Amino acid sequence: MSSIFSKIIKGEIPSHKIAENDRFYAFLDVFPLVPGHTLVVPKIETDYIFDLSDEELREILSFSKPIAKAIEKAFPCKRCGIAVIGLEVPHAHVHLVPIHTADDLNFTRKKLKPTQEELQQAQSMILAHLS
Repeated sequence: MSSIFSKIIKGEIPSHKIAENDRFYAFLDVFPLVPGHTLVVPKIETDYIFDLSDEELREILSFSKPIAKAIEKAFPCKRCGIAVIGLEVPHAHVHLVPIHTADDLNFTRKKLKPTQEELQQAQSMILAHLS
């Protein structure tokens, strides 16, 4: 059975795409911790991030780097935090989150419920800084 992320990658479920290449797909989290919260997923459906090959692990970070830099420019923050939790969806993924403190990466906090317009605005803001 395909994960929700595989369905997003295939276009079966709409998303606010930030970036894509032949191996990875980045899109806004629809229930973010803060505006700009972005998910980066491998296109190959793998449940656990450490089941990815060493090459894929290197590549997911390299793919994420310009996105993180764009998030930092789009959303004033101390830095773009990165987290791998791996409990929510059985498909390896990285969270890129604009943060001011370590507590901003607290995934037990209540998530936001942005409107489609707010997600489109966040997408546009990140894309404006993505080279």
